[in-house]
Amino acid sequence: MQANASSFPDRDTVAAKIASMSAEDQSWLKLLLENALQEENLLEGLHIFLDQQSQARFLNSLKLEKCGEWFGENAPARMQIRLHEVSKSSQHAAYTAFRAGLSKSRGLEKAYPKAPI
Repeated sequence: MQANASSFPDRDTVAAKIASMSAEDQSWLKLLLENALQEENLLEGLHIFLDQQSQARFLNSLKLEKCGEWFGENAPARMQIRLHEVSKSSQHAAYTAFRAGLSKSRGLEKAYPKAPI
């Protein structure tokens, strides 16, 4: 009864939703974040979004930082390391701004707190 979960949503749709980041799109992305089966499509869409932003004539680093912060605050613990891997996959300023937002959200530290010694 279950359709092929990997075909929906496609990575281009995910990239478009990340680019607009309206309230409806944020709710849609939160649903994707909760679904472990859609993790690959979400990360591929994030790669496409960051690649598009790195090729844009104007780099909106504030938008990219806020996007990274949003993902850091809303992504489940299982995705925090993968989000940081995406942010470190290029040295372009778009990826750096996204990484700054992830770091600001402190999502990785919340997901994997330091052990009390």
